[in-house]
Amino acid sequence: MPGTPFSLEVNPQIPLRLRRLQELANNLWYSWDRPTRTLFARLHPSLWKRAGHSPKAFLKRVSQWRLNEAAEDRVFLNAYNRVLSAYDTYHAQSSRLKETTDFGEGDLVAYFCFEFGFHESLPIYSGGLGILAGDHCKTASDLGLNFVGVGLLYRQGYFNQTIDNEGNQHALYTTSDFDDLPISPLVRKDGTELRVTVPLGARQVTLKVWQARVGHVRLFLLDTYLPENSPEDRDIAHRLYGGDRTTRIEQEILLGVGGVRALAALEVKPTVWHINEGHAAFLVLERVRMLIETGLDFSGALEAAAANTVFTTHTPVPAGHDHFGDDMVRHYFAGWLPQLGITSEQLIGLGHTSESPEFNMSALAVRGSRFHNGVSAIHGEVSARVLANMWPQIDSTENPIGHVTNGVHVPTFLAPEWYELFDRHLGYGWEQRLTDPECWEGIHAIPDQQFWAVRQALKSQLFRQLRDRICEQHARNHGSEAHMERVLRLANPDNPQTLTIGFARRFATYKRAHLLFENLDWLRELVCDEQRQVLFLFAGKAHPADGPGQDMIRRVAAVSRMPDFEGKVILVEGYDLRLARRLVSGVDVWLNNPIYPLEASGTSGMKAALNGVINLSVLDGWWGEGYDGSNGWGIKPVADTADSARRDREEVRTLYEILQDSVVPLFYKTGPLGFSPEWVAMAKRSIATLLPRFNTERMVGEYVEKFYRPAARQWHRYAVDNFAPAREVAAWKSKIRNHWSRVRIRRLDSQPARIAFGDSVRFELAVELDALEPSDVKVELVFGRPSSRDRPGDAKQFELRWMKRLESGEHLYALELQPELCGKIDYRFRVYPGHAMLTHPFEMGMMLWL
Repeated sequence: MPGTPFSLEVNPQIPLRLRRLQELANNLWYSWDRPTRTLFARLHPSLWKRAGHSPKAFLKRVSQWRLNEAAEDRVFLNAYNRVLSAYDTYHAQSSRLKETTDFGEGDLVAYFCFEFGFHESLPIYSGGLGILAGDHCKTASDLGLNFVGVGLLYRQGYFNQTIDNEGNQHALYTTSDFDDLPISPLVRKDGTELRVTVPLGARQVTLKVWQARVGHVRLFLLDTYLPENSPEDRDIAHRLYGGDRTTRIEQEILLGVGGVRALAALEVKPTVWHINEGHAAFLVLERVRMLIETGLDFSGALEAAAANTVFTTHTPVPAGHDHFGDDMVRHYFAGWLPQLGITSEQLIGLGHTSESPEFNMSALAVRGSRFHNGVSAIHGEVSARVLANMWPQIDSTENPIGHVTNGVHVPTFLAPEWYELFDRHLGYGWEQRLTDPECWEGIHAIPDQQFWAVRQALKSQLFRQLRDRICEQHARNHGSEAHMERVLRLANPDNPQTLTIGFARRFATYKRAHLLFENLDWLRELVCDEQRQVLFLFAGKAHPADGPGQDMIRRVAAVSRMPDFEGKVILVEGYDLRLARRLVSGVDVWLNNPIYPLEASGTSGMKAALNGVINLSVLDGWWGEGYDGSNGWGIKPVADTADSARRDREEVRTLYEILQDSVVPLFYKTGPLGFSPEWVAMAKRSIATLLPRFNTERMVGEYVEKFYRPAARQWHRYAVDNFAPAREVAAWKSKIRNHWSRVRIRRLDSQPARIAFGDSVRFELAVELDALEPSDVKVELVFGRPSSRDRPGDAKQFELRWMKRLESGEHLYALELQPELCGKIDYRFRVYPGHAMLTHPFEMGMMLWL
């Protein structure tokens, strides 16, 4: 059509009676409250879908007459008032956390993360890290924790995926209209929009600060797309995980430095800072710089900043930690050196390790924090080994890396179809007892037929969405309707009787999406039994730059086109949160086969378990803790000494055997009511044993107890008297470093080989301390059973007391001990620095063994 097109958007006026719809649309509480989303959807179901399930975008486009009609509709108004009542009740609740002197009303956690995943209506996430961050925020709100989040506002979140007939993935990026997102710009008291500036080398980049409401929690998001920035700088935060290494380091500087400055401009004063993965570690430098402005020197400021900083790593391999070249870091931070009062070498040293030639963001995060953790028990041990060089003289089993196993937000991922059944059999208020195992034992009282009816309803819903997706995919790829029906013949929503096994996650090589196809002859035997049919559903994205990951997608697609597997292996495109919610609640079995120990935690299996889906997984990540032998199936990892081909061969054999001998026979061991009572019993046990342990209420509670309260306590201790304790600790550590290399230890006692039970033995050591004082060190006896490891098993520590200074200049330490054990005992002696203000006894990484 000739002429210049002009656009005009006409927004409806919300009737006075429905005016709070806008308040509901601007609080991500709707992301875990199904009745709120349903309220919007019932106004115009097809528009709700076209608006991407975004309440704010929906309200801008819904017709005026529908709103006017709803304002007079008693049924709608009743639903609206019920939602408002629940919303107001939720926001009026006081904290469910017990306040203590360690973490009280004045304390606040600031949680920094590169991505946040709450709902598809705010597309600033890519996968597990973002969903976990979103669940963390939601649970902080549920518990009434004083908590804010800080992230970047991307115009393009992670890509939308399509897959062609050959299995090739195509990445489609959509640019968000910020007016459609549940966010609002923050304004100063004078009415102007809040801006902060961050230096990037010789130039200044301006950030606009937006706010999203997540129940009680505020999330602050930083935006670079501003007219005062150059075109290049406007695009820094354009795309999540986009661009080159220059873009990545600039994004990380803006997140860390800009986030701290935004909180300062808002007069938000955290007492705990949480770096969720190393992307935000540059916040350490900005906090140190701000503390130096108060009069501290660099060392004292670093001690003060680290004292209340928590660092969570999600990466199980050294190569997964972000690295940048030294010259790149110098380019961006050379101008900081006079303010920090350090040399270029000292700056670079903050990010160096003995095993990394480049600046390592995790090293910076570790040096700038005193609380560190992995995200499962296995991952905590792996991380302690990966980061062991940060504490070179400390055994990895004793270094400061701990763990808090991830969880999932139950209100978000528990299908609403369960709620009425749980109300009836667990009792009202079960939502407040998520971590109570006794409450969840009530699952076993649910009649099998009712339990199975919910499971079948959820599978039917999955199949309906699956058919919609496959139809769309088929039409775009010019497939025939007859072929589509053949592909979907087992996914019958009206008769969802087929055993359905789901695999949906990021297509990274270590997750081995292709492992199931290692032996196609054996797999063919499993799926070609017409009496016991099996359907495998695959979904997931590979990063656009990950060629091997995309090869895996092509492999799944190729198998799904083979005549024997057509309709029995289905690859679904466009994996997103909406599809994920259907998959984790609708399949019968959740399959996961990562390479051990590369699955840091994994959370999709948790989401499946709380919906009565049974896990079949390699015993890695969270499943290494969750599996008890009767609540699913575990694949024991092959010894890590095996080559990759042998490992895959042996582990897939175990997988086939479990499918053939356990999973398929159990599912089809049907009783008179048309289902397998033994299958239902295992599904119930899956919920009863896993839901109370692997939820974010437990997870956040652990963060509060293990890290947030101690970190807040350390901050208050270090901040007294204008940070005098921080200065003292910094000076003490400097003294220790100067003299530690000359500390020596030798034994003086007679070293008896055998004593009678009840007798005492005296241990005496002479310790050369150089210029250190006896109060600067701890001297210990480590005492326990003989072990194949480098230290006694079930070891106990006993401190030797300082007795006197010897004529040699050495110091005498002694211990009188009456052993409580009989039999062979191993014991060793060690000395390490000790100070009452340390956060962790081994944080200096120094230890000398006799």
